Amino acid sequence: MKITVVGTGYVGLVTGACLSEVGIDVSCIDIDKKKIDNLNQGIIPIWEPGLEPMVKRNFEANRLHFSTDLSSAIDGVDVIFGAVGTPPDEDGSADLQYVLNVAREVGRNMNDYLVMVTKSTVPVGTAEKVRQAIQEELDKRGVEIPFDVASNPEFLKEGDAVNDFLKPDRIVVGVESNRARDIMARLYKPFTLNGHPVIFMDVPSAEMTKYAANSMLATKISFMNDIANLCEIMGADVNMVRKGIGSDSRIGSKFIYPGIGYGGSCFPKDVKALIKTAEDNGYSLRILKAVEEVNESQKSRLFYKAMQYFGSDLKGKTIALWGLSFKPKTDDMREAPALVLIDKLIAEGAKVKAYDPVAMEESKRRIGDKVEYTEDMYGALVDADALMLVTEWPEFRMPNFDVVKKLLNTAVIFDGRNLYEREFIEDKGFDYFNIGTNKK
Repeated sequence: MKITVVGTGYVGLVTGACLSEVGIDVSCIDIDKKKIDNLNQGIIPIWEPGLEPMVKRNFEANRLHFSTDLSSAIDGVDVIFGAVGTPPDEDGSADLQYVLNVAREVGRNMNDYLVMVTKSTVPVGTAEKVRQAIQEELDKRGVEIPFDVASNPEFLKEGDAVNDFLKPDRIVVGVESNRARDIMARLYKPFTLNGHPVIFMDVPSAEMTKYAANSMLATKISFMNDIANLCEIMGADVNMVRKGIGSDSRIGSKFIYPGIGYGGSCFPKDVKALIKTAEDNGYSLRILKAVEEVNESQKSRLFYKAMQYFGSDLKGKTIALWGLSFKPKTDDMREAPALVLIDKLIAEGAKVKAYDPVAMEESKRRIGDKVEYTEDMYGALVDADALMLVTEWPEFRMPNFDVVKKLLNTAVIFDGRNLYEREFIEDKGFDYFNIGTNKK
């Protein structure tokens, strides 16, 4: 088979690399010339475990190609994946301009039947807009060329995306013809040999499935954070509560860990977009509105704990942050709680020193020199008045607490990920504040 993937961001690059890994000829297209030049030199634009060697291996084997010219990568292809960005507009709706631009270019250049697959997360009804955009370009050319439009949402976890693609829980594909279904079944056969299912459905249902999945996971997170905040007031231990409800098979143990809120490229954007889609259709998703409200509030939780601890005066204080990315195993800082914390701390006159294993360059790109970056985790503690654990990177799990205490001016830890055991930390002589076990 011959496949073209438009967009070399997180979804597009992982998709292209993993498809080429099973022997498919893949062309990855992007309008960003610098990004394409870098990829052709083996420079990967994102940090994702396992991706770089896979890209280099398949590029060298001539199965994976990078170009800025979509028109040269259309003839003879079976499937074109649209994996471009859908950033939120000011009203929270998904901006479809890039998705539709791809569709128009396909319509201007296609000469034979193909399946145009939307891989980007898009609102219900987008496939019909894609179909119309392609057809309008074919009509302008005065040609009749059959094509199908399909939806194939991604369910990749940042930090484990390669493994998720190669060994998926499920593959959701929305199609509108048997011909498209047969092509997509053949494309994904290498990934289903171990029993991973392809779930075929109509296109609108596939589009909705992605939003519903991410919104459900976001709901679990915000629900648990809301319960954690109540536990602090009532004197309950949210860690015990989590174990108690997580053992119920109807609930499960995943995504019920309390913390300082979710971030990243998917949950915040998709929750907003689904809320807006409902509003546009005369319906209010009241639960999701609350999910979003709780999450935004939760990002400030450590800040308010620090304000209470230091008597509402952080002026002149130095706060050490361990972690900047929204989750471990990625340098992604989109909607990261660290950004909210940094802004609030600085606004109160505090100085921030930060360390992250991979996200410091991304942080510099986003916020410049608003914080001081250190070469290692302990460097951030030097002359700091408190430690805030923001991202649960593995190397933060078992630090030398004797060194931590020696370096800090004040032996206090604000743990935003409930990484440490209270009794152990307090025995080491620290004041310890986490999420869901402290009375106000």
